[in-house]
Amino acid sequence: MNSIDSVTLEVADTTAAARFYSTAFGLDPSQLRLRASDAPTTGFRGFTLSLVVSQPGNVDALFGAALDAGATTLKPASKSLWGYGGVVQAPDGTIWQIATSTKKDTRPVTRDVDELVLLLGVEDVKASRQFYVGQGLAVGKGFGGKYVEFATGPGSVKLALYKRRGLAKVAGVPADGTGSHRLVISGADVSFSDPDGFAWEPAASLTATD
Repeated sequence: MNSIDSVTLEVADTTAAARFYSTAFGLDPSQLRLRASDAPTTGFRGFTLSLVVSQPGNVDALFGAALDAGATTLKPASKSLWGYGGVVQAPDGTIWQIATSTKKDTRPVTRDVDELVLLLGVEDVKASRQFYVGQGLAVGKGFGGKYVEFATGPGSVKLALYKRRGLAKVAGVPADGTGSHRLVISGADVSFSDPDGFAWEPAASLTATD
């Protein structure tokens, strides 16, 4: 295993979720899939998805489209030391960060997405890093026990690890949560769960509604 093929969100209403994601983000359905589920879940589900774009105007365009499609604001888009971005929560409960590392527009505004990043909130970043290295992923960059980003191929979903409480703070929500993550990650050779209970499956085994 050396990359993520796609992520599957488990949602109560696949038709409504598909409409939201098509309208708000226009994401490639080969990367973001949907599966019906009524598995109990409360509070923070332990992960966020990030849309990385090229400039602040693109952040605002995606942010506005998400709100128009039914998302709620968790953190309004604003400037920070690292760039510009904000956080929304989709109607299905998934938390999305929309961000850029630049602070000034240099081209016409679009809703183009440069990268889709899955951030997993874990209890022990070092232990989870070692676990994923053992599964075949290569570390791209890391900051001690706080953050790890894995190297992935072009066009694939990027995977990163963050301390759970730190990720919840970034998302603007309490860290507490119980029940299902409502997330399945595709790209493994065999099915497994990581130390924090995040489920992986081979791509061929996924039966999802796009």
